[in-house]
Amino acid sequence: MTDYLRPDSLEDALRARDEHPDWLLLAGGTDVMVGFAEKPAPSGVIDVFGLPGLCGVSREPDGTIRIGAATTYADILRSPIVQSDLPALAACVREIGAVQIQARGTLGGNVGTSSPVGDTLPVLLALDARLELASARARREMAYPDFLVGYRKTALAPTEIVAAVRFPVVPGRVQHWRKVGTRKAQAISKVMFAGSASLSPEGKILSPRIALGAVADRPIRVLAAESVLEGQSPSEPLADRARDAVISAIRPITDVRSTAEYRSTVAGNLVRRFVLGLGDAPKA
Repeated sequence: MTDYLRPDSLEDALRARDEHPDWLLLAGGTDVMVGFAEKPAPSGVIDVFGLPGLCGVSREPDGTIRIGAATTYADILRSPIVQSDLPALAACVREIGAVQIQARGTLGGNVGTSSPVGDTLPVLLALDARLELASARARREMAYPDFLVGYRKTALAPTEIVAAVRFPVVPGRVQHWRKVGTRKAQAISKVMFAGSASLSPEGKILSPRIALGAVADRPIRVLAAESVLEGQSPSEPLADRARDAVISAIRPITDVRSTAEYRSTVAGNLVRRFVLGLGDAPKA
């Protein structure tokens, strides 16, 4: 029989995690339940869904937007802060599953599972997100790229939990999200793209972020494409160079959902369209 624990507070949850690092940490359960019947039963479950210390969207005194790890996609969509300052995240979450998944699935669950096709994860890369990691003994903060160490592997210690995701707010930053799948909704992604950039008064691209999902063993930033764009003005030739840089940099696989060639072509074209769209974006 599997033991089950429902903590009353974040402190209780952290103590339980410290005492039972091998137990399953359960939030919405939307990913855990996939194939659950074919997996060995966990020795125990720590259920943190709806835990007050892990839920909510807030604006911190320094302007950073903090989203608790157990905040559901539905609550993220309802947040005026997300709608106004994190439009790429709002667009992404709107396309995740159906309303039932949005009511249960959580941002922290997507981060913790760390699937290459986790929809929100390229957005975290494109928006320079940082993670709050907590244990019974200490708290630390980590840049999201440093958290990703391999296929479904993270830098999370066995006794830690992801407590929150923090997003810096950059006024005027252009944000973009696009998911390509077999249908508009309720489809596992073939390719995901999240991009952001600022534009100087002269129209030069500053601090571009090019992030992709489903093209590698983890969500990735394409630094080669970012280097192509930095300090340049949006144009057709620049968009072509960025597309080519993406195609050269990624090595997607062929699987039941798509082919490597399709993924490479689509990823390059999504980046190309993003660059062209920057030409119509407001300048700083």
